[in-house]
Amino acid sequence: MIRNETEYREAVRRLDEERERLAQYGARLDEMKLSADDVQRALDPMRSFHEQLAEEVASYERLRRGELGELTNLHGLGQTLVALRIATGLTQRQLAEVLGVHESQVSRDERNEYHGITVERASRILDTLKVHMRSRFDEPVSRREPEDNGLAAVAHP
Repeated sequence: MIRNETEYREAVRRLDEERERLAQYGARLDEMKLSADDVQRALDPMRSFHEQLAEEVASYERLRRGELGELTNLHGLGQTLVALRIATGLTQRQLAEVLGVHESQVSRDERNEYHGITVERASRILDTLKVHMRSRFDEPVSRREPEDNGLAAVAHP
């Protein structure tokens, strides 16, 4: 996950380099007169890396536009806190200053996706980002009937 502008710029640079490297390697493989299957097998790992990097760049760009997605049962809370910081336009340094911690602490927390964060600390970060989180508890679609354990009452005449 790209967490800041420096990482974003580096990822865009690497993406451009990988695109060029992929094109050059593909051209060399074509010159070798390999079969289409052999060329594909040789290029697949590079294409996979390129696609993964492109998705990370696109994901960061969506976050900067404020496209966050949904949080369910607090799964992914750490990633959401990072995403919210990015979407609000705050740098790690700015968040650290407001929280009264060193920038390296925010960097470390985000790298670990706020693993083990307390509710109080998450709330403080949300307040700092001026984000209001609402919760809604959905009832189960259908309530389960008690299981039939074979002990049904039988009426005797």
